[in-house]
Amino acid sequence: MAACGSAGVPATVSGKQEFYQLLKNLINPSCMVRRQAEEIYENIPGLCKTTFLLDAVRNRRAGYEDPHPRVRAAACTTLGQMATDFAPNFQKKFHETVIAALLRTMENQGNQRVQSHAASALIIFIEDCPKSLLVLHLDSMVRNLHSILVIKLQELIRNGTKLALEQLVTTIASVADTIEEKFVPYYDIFMPSLKHIVELAVQKELKLLKGKTIECISHIGLAVGKEKFMQDVSNVMQLLLKTQSDLNNMEDDDPQTSYIVSAWARMCKILGNDFQQYLPLVIEPLIKTASAKPDVALLDTQDVENMSDDDGWQFVNLGDQQSFGIKTSGLEAKATACQMLVYYAKELREGFVEYTEQVVKLMVPLLKFYFHDNVRVAAAESMPFLLECARIRGPEYLAQMWQFICDPLIKAIGTEPDTDVLSEIMNSFAKSIEVMGDGCLNDEQLEELGEILKAKLEGHFKNQELRQVKRQEENYDQQVEMSLQDEDECDVYILTKVSDILHSLFSTYKEKILPWFEQLLPLIVNLICSNRPWPDRQWGLCIFDDIIEHCSPTSFKYVEYFRWPMLLNMRDNNPEVRQAAAYGLGVMAQFGGDDYRSLCSEAVPLLVKVIKCANSKTKKNVIATENCISAVGKILRFKPNCVNVDEVLPHWLSWLPLHEDKEEAIQTLSFLCDLIESNHPVVLGPNNSNLPKIISVIAEGKMNETINYEDPCAKRLANVVRQVQTSEELWLECISQLDDEQQEALQELLNFA
Repeated sequence: MAACGSAGVPATVSGKQEFYQLLKNLINPSCMVRRQAEEIYENIPGLCKTTFLLDAVRNRRAGYEDPHPRVRAAACTTLGQMATDFAPNFQKKFHETVIAALLRTMENQGNQRVQSHAASALIIFIEDCPKSLLVLHLDSMVRNLHSILVIKLQELIRNGTKLALEQLVTTIASVADTIEEKFVPYYDIFMPSLKHIVELAVQKELKLLKGKTIECISHIGLAVGKEKFMQDVSNVMQLLLKTQSDLNNMEDDDPQTSYIVSAWARMCKILGNDFQQYLPLVIEPLIKTASAKPDVALLDTQDVENMSDDDGWQFVNLGDQQSFGIKTSGLEAKATACQMLVYYAKELREGFVEYTEQVVKLMVPLLKFYFHDNVRVAAAESMPFLLECARIRGPEYLAQMWQFICDPLIKAIGTEPDTDVLSEIMNSFAKSIEVMGDGCLNDEQLEELGEILKAKLEGHFKNQELRQVKRQEENYDQQVEMSLQDEDECDVYILTKVSDILHSLFSTYKEKILPWFEQLLPLIVNLICSNRPWPDRQWGLCIFDDIIEHCSPTSFKYVEYFRWPMLLNMRDNNPEVRQAAAYGLGVMAQFGGDDYRSLCSEAVPLLVKVIKCANSKTKKNVIATENCISAVGKILRFKPNCVNVDEVLPHWLSWLPLHEDKEEAIQTLSFLCDLIESNHPVVLGPNNSNLPKIISVIAEGKMNETINYEDPCAKRLANVVRQVQTSEELWLECISQLDDEQQEALQELLNFA
């Protein structure tokens, strides 16, 4: 028997009975007992821990009494936590045993709470379980879930019990969401029961069950697709309309609200333009909910103390015996409604045009709605989509709407206090610039924007200095360091959004924006100094990449600022920095003009060295390496007089295909088409000896979805394959070196391109 610590907590765990005691202690009311139990739990080896947990979940006898239901519930919860903490390796290693154990527990009718915990753990496990593994258990798992659903539906009818059923319908939704089209064969056995639950759940205490079931139905519809779901669309829409009736009639804290609103959004995604007929029924209640004013009050401290926590108010003490209060119960519904308005504007475009003006007048003031972060996020996110809708009505209407949006959006970038919300506002502004195009900002707006971005960059450097000071203080420890790293990540994220805004300006204004940009130039140059942290150098290089790509040949006037940083950072230890440098060298060749010839010549040996590095194709390095390969291809293609083409081309061909960076991959395939169509002897090889390699590259491009049928390159590649097919002997030689999947990919390319 293991030794015991205080309060009956075993100091070690050598047997299952002690493990069950430990699980009980993990949910003990005493903080000291829980803390000791957590320390012991952390030190149990992973495999042993999983074995004990599965035994507890299964309720397996081993010469002792069955574990208590609370222990089994705790075991389920812990399995779910492990599935989150160690995903996806936990799922890959234990999928067979965990799924079987949790399903068996859900089937056991002994305890509703244990069943509910098992269903919850299964949901968590499924979320990060690879689809390929889940499919192995699909038939037995889905049929078990259906059997349990039938039993639980009967219990609901007879006894009104609902706890396990609420989790069960969420589990079914999670399975459908994960396996998508593989759910089609099971659709017909689930849908009647789910619709029946919605029809039955009319009492107030069943509202949450009804909401979750509606959510489940919409997830299944999205999984199986429009064609299969159409047989039930009319009936499901009537259930939704009947359930909603009108959001006006629902209480602010009605548990159905968020489920119904989200279900409408999924129905919109399923039906596409066919959803427009239902939009008038949905939109007005949404606008009303999104427009709701929060209840606020200024109360004496004594009045606040007399209020119950259940009243749904939050208070901030203002001093002088007074507190400011806000009723929070309706804020979540307001945020959800705003998010759904964004979704409809994004998905329906033309179908949303008639609501654009009403919604933009609602959303712009909400950029300053400081009572709820997600309301401001939705308001910001809506702007580019509303502009897209407005564009359908013509340039004059679009200009009027932009005039209404622009100034508040710029001011919000300067005043927003929350980093996460600020990033969304900056992202929205960048997208809006891209929608509006060249000349969309007047001189005053550009001046204000420049001052704000300058302040963000200066703040970025100042914050880094302050963090270094804190690292020298006496109270510095690991916990402080973790906090400082979190702050740094937030700062870097805002830096990425500064880069996004500059990208939108460079890509729309081109070289005309450069005089305005020069107020920021010293700060951007500072980002790429060798002593800066690697994220600074990455994003500084990205900004110069954009200048080269969109503002050449004028960009060459800044070459002395970025020439050596770009070349030297090709040897950086961080792949993100190498990727930014390699991309810049590629766009120099593609867009930079003759001024960049010598720099392109210097770049080739550095790029080749990175590509030939032993670990260049590891998961960590592969995207940077593919950008290097693409950059070499761009130099060969656009600056052939900078390099010995015949010497480098065979190496470049041997490095293909690219798998990870789809944008660069399609550019390399386009260049490959150029070379083949011109019958380049080095690429084709003596007696067409390189054609099997070329055909393999094309097959791989189709398999990894690089080749898009809408891209002109797809037709060119298909024509290359057809040309090879004219020589039976050569074609047989090519396909003899391909596996079945590659051959199928080629045939699919030929069928559609």
